[in-house]
Amino acid sequence: MSFEFFITSMIVILLPGTGVIYSIAIGLRSGFLLSIAAAFGCSLGILPAAAASIIGLAALLHTSALAFMIIKYMGVAYLFYMAWNITREGGVLDIRSTHSVNTVWRVVLDGFLLNVLNPKLSLFFLAFLPQFMPAEASATDLSLHAAVFIALTFLVFVGYGAFASLVRDHIISKPKVLAWVRRSFGGAFALLGAKLAFSE
Repeated sequence: MSFEFFITSMIVILLPGTGVIYSIAIGLRSGFLLSIAAAFGCSLGILPAAAASIIGLAALLHTSALAFMIIKYMGVAYLFYMAWNITREGGVLDIRSTHSVNTVWRVVLDGFLLNVLNPKLSLFFLAFLPQFMPAEASATDLSLHAAVFIALTFLVFVGYGAFASLVRDHIISKPKVLAWVRRSFGGAFALLGAKLAFSE
């Protein structure tokens, strides 16, 4: 496995996207432990896209406009739902709400769906992985690289969540700052949804 693959993967993962924003949002709302669940869900959501690209299903999304559009607009709808859920009272960033045991599974599920419902992720793997593979690379080689990418994603997202949980108390003590953070994160999800909606 090349050093170039590691560096390029880290750059891609560190760039703010839905997974980063979601992990930070959960870290701010619920602390470090649930931010790990968010990171796990987002990382788990990469697995279907990686598997699809490895076995060639991503090519179907690339050639079938209908399949791409169906998944794309499901993803757009879910991003707008997350934007609403963050900005509303009692939503994802409502510090005052109580948490049940089922919350962990809900956090994992939301993180999973955020990535599963993004058709561009499978196309990304279809374009990304071959850049670091020799012509004779096997499915095992591709799977290993995808697994490393997913593991790096999990670690980076846990780091983002840990940072958010560290500054959580400072934000909780300032209602105006919390309201600004809620609107900013909701707006970020809405912008990501709009960006996906207008992608080809």
